[in-house]
Amino acid sequence: MPAGYAVDVEQSRGRRIPEPRHAYRNDFQRDRDRVLHARAFRRLENKTQVFTGRYSDHFRNRLTHTIEVQQISRTIANALDLNVDLVEALALAHDIGHPPFGHAGEKALDTAMRKHGERFDHNLHALRIVDDFELRYIAFRGLNLTFEVREGIIKHSRDYKESEHPELKEYLLDRRPPLEAQLIDLTDEIAYNTADMDDGFEARILNIDALRTVPIFERFYREVEAKHPTARRKLKFNETVKRIFDRLVTDLIENTRKRIADSGVKTVEDVRNYPERLAAFSPDVDAERAESKAFLYKNLYFSEALQNEKIDAELIVGGLFGHFMTHPESLPPGYQEKAQQETRARVVCDYIAGMTDNFIQSNYERLMTDEAPSEE
Repeated sequence: MPAGYAVDVEQSRGRRIPEPRHAYRNDFQRDRDRVLHARAFRRLENKTQVFTGRYSDHFRNRLTHTIEVQQISRTIANALDLNVDLVEALALAHDIGHPPFGHAGEKALDTAMRKHGERFDHNLHALRIVDDFELRYIAFRGLNLTFEVREGIIKHSRDYKESEHPELKEYLLDRRPPLEAQLIDLTDEIAYNTADMDDGFEARILNIDALRTVPIFERFYREVEAKHPTARRKLKFNETVKRIFDRLVTDLIENTRKRIADSGVKTVEDVRNYPERLAAFSPDVDAERAESKAFLYKNLYFSEALQNEKIDAELIVGGLFGHFMTHPESLPPGYQEKAQQETRARVVCDYIAGMTDNFIQSNYERLMTDEAPSEE
C-alpha cells in the first residue's frame, strides 16, 4: 500500500485530452506501456551510452541503461512505499530525449543551436517527443500522458525557472516534484556510475590500480580481497562494484526514509511545498558518489581512448546540422512542413536528435559525400 506522501493515481491531474478508464490498467500503468511501445524508446537501442557501436557491440547502450534505471527505481520505490507504476513510467522515459552519440552528441547539438540563439535540452526535447512527435493515436498527437509523468520528465533532474521557460508554467515550477520524480536522477547516477566502471574496465580503459585510487572502490576491494584472496581479479572487481552498487542503493533508501520522517511530510502536497528535495544520499555517501563520478570524467569520459569518438560525433552532428540549415529541402516532408510553424534551427535539431547512431552516420556519409567537391 503506497504511503500518504506517494502519488495516488486516483488523484492524478489527468491527461490533456480526457480518455475513458481502462478495464485492467490504471493511468500510470498505461503511461508506462505507452512509453515502452514508443518509437523513441525503441531507438534507444542504437544510441550511445558511453561507447559507440564502432567501439564494441556488447557494452551498454541507452536502452540497456534505461532498463537498469527502471530496475533500480522500482526497488527503491517499493522500499519507500511510493507509486511504483509512476516511477517505472518516469524511469523508462528519462532518456528518450537524448540525441545520438551520447553526451558528445548532446554537446554538439547544443553548440549548433546556440549559434541561432537557441538551446538543446534533452528533458525539454523528451517532452516534445511525448507531446507531439509520437503519432500512434487517431484522437490526439503524442502519447497524451498524465500530468504527473510529463511533469516528472521535465523536473526529475533539474529545476526550471518560469521567467526563463514561460512555456512550462503549467508544471508548477515554483514547487518540488513528487518523490517518485525526485528518485529518477539519483537512480540514474547509481546506474551509470557503477555500469560505466564495469564497461570501462571491460574496455581496458580503466584498470584495478587506477580504480583503487577511488576511496569507495578501494575500501570494498580490500574487503573482497581479504575474503577471497585466490579469486580471479575480474571476479574481485565484479564483487567490488556490486558492493558499491548496494551501498548507494541502501543509503538512498535509508537516508530518504529518514529525511521524510524528519521533515514531517504526510501528503504529496507537503512534498511539493517542502523547501528542498527530500530524496537524497547521506552526506558521506554523496561525497563518495561525487568522487567516483569525478574519477570517471577524468579517466573514462575524457580519456584519450574515447577522444576520436567524441571528435567524430561533433563532426557528424555539426556537419549535418549545417547541411540541413543550408539545404532544408533535404529534410523529410513532415519536417519541412514543421519549419513553416517553428524556426528552421529547432526543426533541424528535432530531426537530428531523433536519429540513431547508425542512421546519422549513414546520412552524413550520403549527404556530405554529395556535397564534396569533384576531383574533375
